[in-house]
Amino acid sequence: MIRYLIRRFFWAVWLFFMATFITYVIFFLIPSSPGRITGFGFSVSPVQAAQINSQWHLDVPAYQQYWIFVWNMIRHQSLGYSFQNGASVRWIMAQDARVTGSIVLGGAVLWLLISFPVGVLSALRPRSLFDRAAMVFVLVGIASPPVWLGLILAYLFGFKLGWTPIADYCNFASSAGGECSGPVHWAYHLILPWLTFAFLFAALYVRIIRATLLETASEDYIRTARAKGAPARRVVVRHMLRNSLLPVVTMLGMDIAYVLGNVLFVERVFNLHGLGIEVLSAVHTSDVPVIIGVIVCITLAVIVANFIVDVAYAVLDPRVRLL
Repeated sequence: MIRYLIRRFFWAVWLFFMATFITYVIFFLIPSSPGRITGFGFSVSPVQAAQINSQWHLDVPAYQQYWIFVWNMIRHQSLGYSFQNGASVRWIMAQDARVTGSIVLGGAVLWLLISFPVGVLSALRPRSLFDRAAMVFVLVGIASPPVWLGLILAYLFGFKLGWTPIADYCNFASSAGGECSGPVHWAYHLILPWLTFAFLFAALYVRIIRATLLETASEDYIRTARAKGAPARRVVVRHMLRNSLLPVVTMLGMDIAYVLGNVLFVERVFNLHGLGIEVLSAVHTSDVPVIIGVIVCITLAVIVANFIVDVAYAVLDPRVRLL
């Protein structure tokens, strides 16, 4: 197990360096005039362009530029400063990442809490009334675009009924001060964004959990366990559910990346200033350091999530450790 974890760790580090290298090449080495790019697309004087190039070490050979970028990122945890307002990119990422992380992680926990019991009960009672209702839920969930669903939820529960806030973000820590702080207010303001994500993904996960459980139930070892008189709960939890978790864990690693790439739409609907809104603003103003900061932050989050998935996969299926 230790050798497997070491291999996966070094593979994750290699992926991170490759992602940062490609990002750096795209945004710093390809443009023919970096000083003009950082000037928001407007004409700048040769002296200003030279100052910008010197500040970002763009006047040294390409390989030195990349290693300076990596050294500052690892040794000093620095991604530079925003061209738009001069703020530290690391500080901007810290503010925005907590908003996006709250949306994604909260939504993932919610859709797993919904999909597992619904999927298991649907598989244990195929073609029952509950199973048919669950399949209707799956069809509706898959067919509902997140933006449309978010607007419907905001209008119904936020505007018409007044049960939930429509927009804005509250700090999780109570020490942040102010009326909008603390875990209760934090969850209360994020319940609609979580439901927007959870509705779609819970439907997908219900379908795959149901399908894998039905397939597993026909295996020989399940019939053997039942023939030996094992309790039904033990058969489901110890044998059926554990083997059925493998495709779910695989999907979860991929879906985290998918959600991070589409979180912008939910942030726009509920006026949450996260990484999606930040990168959209940075693209409009050609704020290259902020764009790179968002890409590095999301890349690191995806790599960490997939590393956790690899570890969970090895725990569920020991054969994976030999690969």
